[in-house]
Amino acid sequence: MAGLEAHMKSLYAGLPHDWYRNNPIAQYEGHYASVFYSHFAALGVGVIVEDASHKGKVDMTVDFGGHIYLFEFKVVEQEPKGKALEQVKAKGYADKYLARGKPIHLVGIEFSSTERQITAFDVETLAP
Repeated sequence: MAGLEAHMKSLYAGLPHDWYRNNPIAQYEGHYASVFYSHFAALGVGVIVEDASHKGKVDMTVDFGGHIYLFEFKVVEQEPKGKALEQVKAKGYADKYLARGKPIHLVGIEFSSTERQITAFDVETLAP
C-alpha cells in the first residue's frame, strides 16, 4: 500500500497546473477517484465503482490477488484527517465481503483541492 500511495502522489504531482486553471475540477471527488479507477481498470482487475451495500456506497472496490480493497475518497479542506477511513468503518462497507475469507483492506484517501494532492492515505486491514 505504501508503494501505491507513493505512485499516486507522483502521478498527481505530474498533472499540469494548467489543467486546473479556470476549472473547478479540483473541488470534485470524481476527478481524483477517476485517476485511481483508470489505473486499476487498465490492469484488468475486478473493479466496482459506487459499490452499494445496506448502508450506502463505497467509492471503489477492487478484488485482486486474493484480497479485497475498499476505497473511499474525500476532498477535504481544513477538516481533521481520517474522515474517509472513518466512513468506511462506520457504514460497514466491508460487511458484505466478510464471508469470502479474504483479507479486506479499508482504504481512506483524502485530497486537498488547494494542494491538488493526496493529503491522507489511511489503511486498516481486516483479517479473514
